[in-house]
Amino acid sequence: QVQLVESGGGLVQFGGSLRLSCATSGFTFSSARMRWYRQAPGKEREWVASIFSTAGDTGYADSVKGRFTISRDPTKRTVYLQMNGLKPEDTAVYYCNAWDYSKGAEYWGQGTQVTVSS
Repeated sequence: QVQLVESGGGLVQFGGSLRLSCATSGFTFSSARMRWYRQAPGKEREWVASIFSTAGDTGYADSVKGRFTISRDPTKRTVYLQMNGLKPEDTAVYYCNAWDYSKGAEYWGQGTQVTVSS
């Protein structure tokens, strides 16, 4: 059974930091592309950051570049999103996403709420 479980969300003040975690099971983590998305109230879900498998290449949306860092720990099957310099516009539900190349399948977590107060 595939599971992606996000944690680490919460309420933080403007300029603060949070680290989100996404613990996974049930698919080939080592070769999966992992992504974070977010969805603010009344808006469409948007891509935030990606990390690829063996090379660890990363990519970021312009809105978070320089403030957020995505990383992965294969030994824990976990992907992280370190968020620094948080702004009210970062308020959203953050979702973990996996693309399993071995099966051509996509998986989502249930999301974790991040709220940034001004």
